[in-house]
Amino acid sequence: MKNTPPVDDKLVVKNYFNGTGFNRWRNIYGTGEVNQVQADIRAGHQRTIATVLEWLPLDLNGITIADVGCGTGSLTLPLAHRGAQVRASDISLKMVQEAKNQALSQRDFQSQFIDQKIEFLVADLEELRGTYHTVICLDVLIHYPAQHAQKMLQHLASCATHRLIFSFAPKTLFYSALKKVGSLFPGASKATRAYLHPGPQMTQTITALGWNLRQCTQIKSRFYFACLLDFVRPNDS
Repeated sequence: MKNTPPVDDKLVVKNYFNGTGFNRWRNIYGTGEVNQVQADIRAGHQRTIATVLEWLPLDLNGITIADVGCGTGSLTLPLAHRGAQVRASDISLKMVQEAKNQALSQRDFQSQFIDQKIEFLVADLEELRGTYHTVICLDVLIHYPAQHAQKMLQHLASCATHRLIFSFAPKTLFYSALKKVGSLFPGASKATRAYLHPGPQMTQTITALGWNLRQCTQIKSRFYFACLLDFVRPNDS
C-alpha cells in the first residue's frame, strides 16, 4: 500500500486563488454578476468588513495595520481612506495585483492617491514580518486545519502591538452538516478544503498569550458564517 503524501494546504490555497478561484472570488468580493449563493456569501463578507470598520476609529492617521489575506482589497482600501498605513498581503499574486489595481484609481479626502499609504506584498500569513499597531486577518483560517490555524494566530499576535482582529468558521453541528453536503463554497469547484474551528479553542489560543477579548460577534447567512473576534493588549482594554 502506498503512503499518501500529506496535503500542503498553503500550496493548495495558493494555486486555487491564482487559478480557477481567482475570477470566482474577485466577483464575490466585487460588484460583478453572481449567482444566488455567491450573492449570499458576498453579503456575509461585506457585513464582516463593515463590522470591523465599525470597531475601528474613523481617523486612523498614524496607525499601522497589517491586513493579512487582503484578497482584492475590500478592507485594505477603506483602511487607507481613513489614513492608516497598511501592509496588505496575500498568498495569491493575482489577488494582490487586483487590490493594487483597485487602489490606483482612488483618492482619500485630501485628494491623495491611497496607494501611497499601502504596501502590497505577496506572502502567506506566516511570512508577515515586523510589528503593527493592529493586525487583521479575515476569512483566511477556514483554509487551514486547527493546529496550523492556531500556530498562525500565535504568529499574528506576535506582530501586533495593540490589537488583533480575526475571523474563523465556527465548528457546530449545523455548520459541520452544511459542510458535508458541499454547500460551503459556491460553484462546482471544491479546490480548497474548508476547516471549521471550535470557538473556545481559538479564543484560548490568544488569551493564553496574555491578550484580552474585547468584543466578538457571529456573522451568518445561508452560506456564509464567521465568528469575528477583537483582542487587545491588557493596557489597551
